[in-house]
Amino acid sequence: MISLTANAQQEEVTVSQEEVTVSWDKTSHDFGTFQEESGKQTATFTFKNTGSENMVITNVRSSCGCTSPDWTKTPVKPGEEGYVKATYNPTNRPGKFAKSITVTTNATPSTTVLRINGNVTPE
Repeated sequence: MISLTANAQQEEVTVSQEEVTVSWDKTSHDFGTFQEESGKQTATFTFKNTGSENMVITNVRSSCGCTSPDWTKTPVKPGEEGYVKATYNPTNRPGKFAKSITVTTNATPSTTVLRINGNVTPE
């Protein structure tokens, strides 16, 4: 039988985990009622990187082809702002609508769902 004895000195180890957090100005936008001939409508969602590391948008996906997204393509430094735009095309789509844009980032939480809605009056 082998017996080992060790006198290990305990050390406190502090692990600094950098965090990416984000604050949105809003997560939904109501276009209200507008005429179909008014054309495309755009909502801009602004966010601020409230964390201590760069924030990167890795994916933006709309719920249908009638909504086109655009977003900040470069890393957003701590304290700086970025955007996600959602442009809705009402052509041949009279009536009420409710669409979503899913934004995936390296922040916590990693997914944010932005929503747009409105009512299109036909030509």
